[in-house]
Amino acid sequence: MEKLNGNAQLVHDYRIALDDGRAHGLIVDLASEDSEGFGPTSLELCVMSHAGCYATIFALTASKMRIPLKGLKVEVEAVKTDAAGTITEENFKIVVKTSGAEDRIKRCHELTLKCPVGLIFEKAGIKLSYNLQIAKTVEEN
Repeated sequence: MEKLNGNAQLVHDYRIALDDGRAHGLIVDLASEDSEGFGPTSLELCVMSHAGCYATIFALTASKMRIPLKGLKVEVEAVKTDAAGTITEENFKIVVKTSGAEDRIKRCHELTLKCPVGLIFEKAGIKLSYNLQIAKTVEEN
């Protein structure tokens, strides 16, 4: 079993300093009429975390499968409804630049769907859709 830590401390108004109990931290904040905020909201951070988790697991899996990555871009658009009060769906646009075979890239994508943050969203009943685009590159020798 692995334990993860998350700590939050009020800085000012709705500005919250977060850290992981190690050496990593950031600020979450709510925008106001006077400011766009000093960081993402906590909900935006969740969406960013899902994008980051997907990208990390994809890169790790591609490396293990010996798929040469020339680039990877993951964009996530989340939908939050007033009725639900939270995110109800996420739509991914994934662009993979590679000289690798299309079937191997698709297999890598399927394996990546098991990313830990994605599993949380899936178990929460959030509708997830993925648009995988492969930008072929020329393999260099």
